[in-house]
Amino acid sequence: MKVLLSIKPEYATKIFNNEKRYEYRKTIFKREVNSVVVYVTKPVGKIIGEFFIEEIIHDDPQRIWKNTKKFSGISEDKFDEYFKNKSKGYALKIGKVRRFRKPIDPKKMWGAFTPPQSFCYVDDDFLSKHGI
Repeated sequence: MKVLLSIKPEYATKIFNNEKRYEYRKTIFKREVNSVVVYVTKPVGKIIGEFFIEEIIHDDPQRIWKNTKKFSGISEDKFDEYFKNKSKGYALKIGKVRRFRKPIDPKKMWGAFTPPQSFCYVDDDFLSKHGI
């Protein structure tokens, strides 16, 4: 199973440049997920690639920061702001990344498209159905 995640442009760039090796989330999937299809939020507004999940870390945010900060791709202030008032959090350890040769416009695929607030599940054959 795959998920479609909305990721801000600055963080997506860092993921595909191998500077950011952890993606942080307040909530996690209920199903088993092996890869993430990356939708880059506006002003880009495109699906640009995918990454495979090597591991999902579930812990206290401060322990997550301590163990992942070297490859977080964000400042400690932004991390703390994101997890403010949360006792648990998640870090997706990013494995292999695959950037698409040509970004996908989701509006051309689905017509009406609303980016997921957190994530949405997509079938394993989602990319192959769209020639990727």
